[in-house]
Amino acid sequence: MEILSAPFNGTPRKADVQEAQMRQAAQKLEATFLAEMLKSAGLDKASGGFGGGAGEAQFSSIMVRAQAEQIAQAGGVGLSEVFFHALKEVQNGAD
Repeated sequence: MEILSAPFNGTPRKADVQEAQMRQAAQKLEATFLAEMLKSAGLDKASGGFGGGAGEAQFSSIMVRAQAEQIAQAGGVGLSEVFFHALKEVQNGAD
């Protein structure tokens, strides 16, 4: 757990909010990357798991995206940290 440098008065600091937003964006970017990798691995191919039909391809792509999001939330493959630090460097350069 990170210790805040300012006393907590019930309102998060702007820097803390921005950092949380950058972490969330980095995690979403990693999930998008992982979804593409899972699709490349063939996990989006209809296998009859949804009972077939016209909507199966759509639902299987939703399932792949949900799996990728879960992988990213569980720590992913480390890309979100790389993305976060890159975003932080860009922000620090803008300050």
